Amino acid sequence: MVREQIEARGIRNPDVLRAMRSTPRHLFVPIAVRPYAYSDQPLPIGFGQSISQPYIVALMTELLAPKKADRVLEIGTGSGYQTAVLARLSRHVYSIEIVAALAKPAKEQLAAMGYGNVTSRQGDGYQGWPGEAPFDRILL
Repeated sequence: MVREQIEARGIRNPDVLRAMRSTPRHLFVPIAVRPYAYSDQPLPIGFGQSISQPYIVALMTELLAPKKADRVLEIGTGSGYQTAVLARLSRHVYSIEIVAALAKPAKEQLAAMGYGNVTSRQGDGYQGWPGEAPFDRILL
């Protein structure tokens, strides 16, 4: 997936490429769409939401340019895939998801996979996360 869909389209940051290779996208999509988990397309995750296509996740991550020491705020956890990619590249990720039915399973999945540097909560990201601010990077 990474070579054909991401590197071939110009993503060059080796840390981003490594994070994309080591984050199992199929664990962040519903079982019904798992056969398509590694295709370069957004996939439905329920409640009118979707997981971004891998190229877009890589592009947003490369443009964000997180550093290992960064505290990152992510608005819109979704299924947690982008969160997991960011967690591989930064000190700590704080992620807010407005849809409670997505926030809970994403939090559980990230914890089950051992992402100890992620703090997530259900809420409206419009106000950010004042109790944890400031952040080095913010991804919307």
